[in-house]
Amino acid sequence: MFLQPPRRIAWPHFTLGLLISTPGAAHAAWLPSSRLVLPDRSPRAPPLSREATLHAVCDRRSKTCRLHTGAARGGVAVLQQVECSATPAAAAEMPKQYVPREVEERLYKWWEESAYFQPADDNGKQCFVVPMPPPNVTGRLHMGHAMFVALEDIMARFHRMRGHPTLWLPGTDHAGIATQMLVERSLLEEGRSRTALGREAFVQRVWEWKREYGGYITSQIRRLGASCDWSREKFTLQPEMCDAVSEAFVRLHEKGLLYKGEYMVNWSPKLQTAVSDLEVEYTEEAGKLYYFKYKLAGGDEFIPVATTRPETILGDEAVCVHPEDERYAHWVGKQVEVPMMGRTVPVIADDYVKMDFGTGALKITPAHDVNDYAIGKRHGLKLTNILNKDATINSVGGVYESLDRYACREKLWADMSDAGLTLKVEAHTQRVPRSDRGGEVIEPMISSQWFIKMDGMAAKGLAAVRSGDLKIVPERFEKVYFNWLENIQDWCVSRQLWWGHRIPVWYADGSDKYFVARNEAEAREKAEAELGAGVALRQDEDVLDTWFSSGLWPFATVGWPQQTSDFARFYPASVLETGYDILFFWVARMVMLGLELTGEVPFHTIYMHGLVRDGQGQKMSKTKGNVVDPIETIEKYGTDALRLSLVTGVTPGQDVPLSMEKVESNRNFANKLWNTARFIVMGLEGLSGEEKAALAVSRPMTAVEMESLPLAERWITSRCHSLVNSVTAQLNDNDFGPAGQSIYAFLWDEYADWYIEISKKRIGSDDAATQAQARRTLVYVLDSCLRLLHPFMPFITEELWQRLPHDGPSLMVASWPQRDDALLPTDEGAVRDFESLQALVRSVRNARSEYRVEPGKLIAATVVAPEGVARVLQPEAEAIASLARIAPALLEWASPADAQPEVGVVRLVVDEAVEAYLPLSELVDAEKERARLGKQQAKLESAIEKLNSRIRAPGFADKAPAQVLEKTQRELQDNREQLEGVLAALSQLPKE
Repeated sequence: MFLQPPRRIAWPHFTLGLLISTPGAAHAAWLPSSRLVLPDRSPRAPPLSREATLHAVCDRRSKTCRLHTGAARGGVAVLQQVECSATPAAAAEMPKQYVPREVEERLYKWWEESAYFQPADDNGKQCFVVPMPPPNVTGRLHMGHAMFVALEDIMARFHRMRGHPTLWLPGTDHAGIATQMLVERSLLEEGRSRTALGREAFVQRVWEWKREYGGYITSQIRRLGASCDWSREKFTLQPEMCDAVSEAFVRLHEKGLLYKGEYMVNWSPKLQTAVSDLEVEYTEEAGKLYYFKYKLAGGDEFIPVATTRPETILGDEAVCVHPEDERYAHWVGKQVEVPMMGRTVPVIADDYVKMDFGTGALKITPAHDVNDYAIGKRHGLKLTNILNKDATINSVGGVYESLDRYACREKLWADMSDAGLTLKVEAHTQRVPRSDRGGEVIEPMISSQWFIKMDGMAAKGLAAVRSGDLKIVPERFEKVYFNWLENIQDWCVSRQLWWGHRIPVWYADGSDKYFVARNEAEAREKAEAELGAGVALRQDEDVLDTWFSSGLWPFATVGWPQQTSDFARFYPASVLETGYDILFFWVARMVMLGLELTGEVPFHTIYMHGLVRDGQGQKMSKTKGNVVDPIETIEKYGTDALRLSLVTGVTPGQDVPLSMEKVESNRNFANKLWNTARFIVMGLEGLSGEEKAALAVSRPMTAVEMESLPLAERWITSRCHSLVNSVTAQLNDNDFGPAGQSIYAFLWDEYADWYIEISKKRIGSDDAATQAQARRTLVYVLDSCLRLLHPFMPFITEELWQRLPHDGPSLMVASWPQRDDALLPTDEGAVRDFESLQALVRSVRNARSEYRVEPGKLIAATVVAPEGVARVLQPEAEAIASLARIAPALLEWASPADAQPEVGVVRLVVDEAVEAYLPLSELVDAEKERARLGKQQAKLESAIEKLNSRIRAPGFADKAPAQVLEKTQRELQDNREQLEGVLAALSQLPKE
C-alpha cells in the first residue's frame, strides 16, 4: 500500500493524518492524527526537515502501516508502525440501486467512532454552537423531533464544513409530569400506587424506567443522521445539572427574585400538582349556563346571576356589576346572601364586567377563577378555597363536604331549586381547560407555591431583542415575544411531584424559618448559625417546574456555574432552533435566566420552525388517523428523503405540510442522484490510481481554468458556481427551504438532464483532451454538489463522495465549496450562449413532439444563425445533435442570407437570431396529420366562439366576479394561441 500519489506534507500539518490507498482500490484508508503519534518526536519540531515526502508501506494481513520519509535508499527511516483506520467498508462494485438501510447504520457508526461530531480544535474561527431542544427522556420520535433534527443538523454540518469548530449539544429532559405519569400507570397495572410505594422507592422505580427506556429517543435521533456530539450528551437530572439547578435557585433567592406565596395556579386533580399553562389544552365543549338569584340580605329582592360552575358558589365573596350599568347602580354597596351558605357578601362595581353577557351581574370566586382573583385583589376580597387537592369539596362546603365537584354541582343546584333560588338553565358552549396528560378538567386554585418575580427579568429580555443583541427569525414573532414579556406574571416554579429537582429549601421544625441552600450541609450550617446546634430540618417536598431546569440548558450543559473551558468556548450559543409553540414557555425563559445568571444572552439568534401537518395542512392527531411515523417513513423511503421533504419548500415559522407523495418524490431524487454518480464512477474504472487521484477536488476552479474549457463545461461550471454562491448565502441566512430546492433543481434539471447527456458523447470521444475535460468537469461539479447537499442528505452524499476520487477522510469534514466569503467565478457569456443552445434543442424537441416523430428516429436539421452565434454553437454540434435526436451527418448550418426553406419544411423561430428548418415531410403522414390538426382546429374554433359569446353576453362584463372574468379572458387567449400554432403547423404540411 502506498500513498497515492506521494505528497510533500508540511510537518505542522502532519497532525491532520494521511490518506493511504492501494492502486485500483475502491476505497482509501485514512490514518487520523490520533493514530500517528511519533515516539519522542514532536510534529511541530521533528528532527527532520520542515518538509518531507512521506510514504506508507502497509501489510493487508496485519492491518499495520509503516511510515517513512523515503529519503534513504537501501534503508528507510521508519517513523512509526500503526494500525490502519479505514473508511467504512462498502461493496467494491457500486450497486445499481441505492438501498438506504445498507448505508445509513454503517456510515453513522463510522462518523461517531471517528469523533467527527466533536468540535475541532480552535483554528481562529468563531465556534458555532446549537443546543438541542432536549426531548422527553421516555419519549418516542415524532415529526416535530424529525423537523428540528433536520434543521439543526443542516446548520451543524454547514458550519462544520465552513471550518467553524461546531458543537451541536444533545441531551434529554427528565419531563417531570410525563415521566411520573408513565411510571404511575405501570404501577397501577401491577395493582400498586405511588403513595403506597413511598417517595424514595418510587423515585428509584422511575430511575429504573429511565435506564430501560431512556435511550430509545436518542437512538431514534441517531437514525435521523444527527451529527451532535454524543460525548457531551446531558440529562437534566444528572449530578452536574442538579448542581446547576440548585445554584440557580440559590442565586435567584439571594437576588430577592424568589418568594413563597399563595397564588392562582392550574391545578390537576388527577396528578395533584400545579401544571404550567403549556400543559393545559382548551377545548370547545357543550355545557350549561345556570341562572339563579342572589337575594338582598333580609329582603326578597334579588340580582339575577349566571354561572357555568354552580359548585363555586360555595366560595363566592362578592357579586360584581359594571359601574355604568343603570340596572344595578342602586345595588352597589349592599349585602346579598350566598345561596345555601348562610352568609352575606357585598355587591361591588368593576369595569371588567360585561354588561351584555348573561345577566350583567358576575359572581366573584377569588380562589377559583383567574379573573375573579384579579378582581378580588383590586377590591380586597377574601380568598375562600372550597376544594381539596383531589377536587372534592373541603370543610368550607358544610353539608357538601367530601362530595366530588360535579356531584356537588348537581346536589347544590337541586337544593337551590327546592329553595326557590334557581331561574333557568341554558345550553352554552364553553372553553374547558383540560390537562394535556390525563385529560381531566383543570381547576384554577389558590395554592402556596414558590414564585420567581418576572418584571425585572422580562425587562432585560425585552431590551435584548430591541437592542439587536438577540435576533428572532422570522421577525414577526418579535410581536408575540414582546406581548408575552410585557404582560408577564410571576412564574410559579414549584410542582407537587416526586420526580424532578427537589426544591433546595429546608424548613426548621418548630419554627417558621426556612433556609435556601445548595445542599443539606449548607442548609444545616445556615440553620445552626441562626437557631443553634441540633436543629431538625426537613426539605421541601415539592420539585421544580421542568421548564426551570430546561431554562438553564444553554449554559448549564457547558459547565456553568463553574468557569470551565467549555463554558468559555461555547457560551453564548450561536442559534437556538425550536418550534414557535414554546417561544414563551421555554425560549423566553432561557433568555431571562441567561441574562440574570450569566449577564449574557444565552444565544444570538432564535430560529422558529412551524408545526408539521399532513399533506392537506391538517394537524396530525391519532383521532384523525393522519399521524406519520418518522421511523416507518425512514424504513420505507430512507432518512435522506424524509429530511429533504421536511425542509424544502419551508418558510421559517410556517407550518409544514408533509405528504408521502413528497417523500416518495425525494426518494426518487436520491435514486436519480445515485444513478448519475454511478455513471461517473463507472467511467473512471479504466483509470490508474494516479489518474483518479488527480481528479480529487481540493479547491474551487478558477476563472482562468474555466476559460480553457468548451462551452458546455464552462456553462455547467458557471451554473454550479452560481449555485454555490447562492446556497452559501441562503444557509448563512438560515434560509433552508430555497437552498435545498435550488440544489435539487440544479442536479436534476441542469446537471443530470443536460450536462450528463452531453458528457456521454465526450467520455466516449477518441480525443484524450475531450475525455479529460469531461471527466474533470463531471467529478468537479458532482463533488461540489455533494458538498452542498450533504447537510440536507448526509448519508447518500457521503456514500457517493467516498466512491469518487476525493481528498480527505470524510465528506462531513471536507471543505465547503466556497472558501471564506469570496464568491466563485462565473462566465455569464457562456451561460447566455448555452441558453441559446438549450433554446434550439427545446424547439426541435417540441417540434418532434408536435409532429409525432418517433422518439428513436433521427432527423435532419438546418440551423440558421449569424456568424457570431454559429461560431459559438457549431463546436457543440455533436451535443446539439445528441440532445435533439438529429442525425449528425444531417445537421447543417446556414447564414440568414443563404437560408431558403423548402415546401414541407417546418420552420422554427428559436429566438431573435436563430431559426431551425426541419424537413419532416418524409417522417410524417401528411394526410393523417392534416386530419388530426383539422379536428384540433375545429375544436379550438368552437371553444373560442363559446367564450366570445359568453363575454359578449349582456351584463357579463359588469356582473361577473373579477376572477371569473379574468379566467374567461385567459382561456380565450390560450385557445387563440393554440389555434395559431395549429394553423401554422397546417401551413407547413405539403399541399394536397
